[in-house]
Amino acid sequence: MAPIARVIYRPHVNGRKNVPKKGPVIFASNHLSFIDSIVIPLMAPRRVQFLAKNEYFTGTGFKGWVSRTFFQSIGAVGVERGAGQAAQEALNQGRGILESGSAFAIYPEGTRSRDGRLYRGRTGVAWLALTTGAIVVPVGLIDTDKLQPVGSKIPRIHRVTVSFGEPLDLSSHGPAESGRARRKATDEVMEAIHALTGQELANAYNESPPAHTIERVKRAVLRRERL
Repeated sequence: MAPIARVIYRPHVNGRKNVPKKGPVIFASNHLSFIDSIVIPLMAPRRVQFLAKNEYFTGTGFKGWVSRTFFQSIGAVGVERGAGQAAQEALNQGRGILESGSAFAIYPEGTRSRDGRLYRGRTGVAWLALTTGAIVVPVGLIDTDKLQPVGSKIPRIHRVTVSFGEPLDLSSHGPAESGRARRKATDEVMEAIHALTGQELANAYNESPPAHTIERVKRAVLRRERL
């Protein structure tokens, strides 16, 4: 698919030489569109795996088979979405991929940016890097939201930019068990992504509005670390 995509969409791809050819590496990217998870594997100079919601793998009939086959072919790994234990289990799957010496892609913002701003990074990317010793390659995506806007099922013909930044060794921030180390390391990753995209900074986490008053109070009082 990669040669065909390059001919049709003519993407600008920068910094491919920054990606280590061997060993565990984390691609940490901003997130603008569903198609980001296809663009990165197609444009990266090595095979990349990433997490995708389980629904893509559990469908039935011909449509379910097509979805399952497609996502498996581009390196997706199915996970249950959610916070808390579900988030940690997803990170554990990412850890297993990295410990096998493979490349793993993650969106530190957690979900797509609906307004184009760059949101605060969740610390799962730092936990993975500090736990496995993997190098982090920041990835900047530009205009993928125009290639496939929210709600659109078929990509449009629009040129996008994919930039692979210089590799980051986060080990100097401290051990994975340190909340301060995870926060500082994550902020370094987000600064590197921002340098590649130039997006307006939101200075907040990107998360869905609280469903009810109790959830709103929990978020305000507990202020738990976002994974």
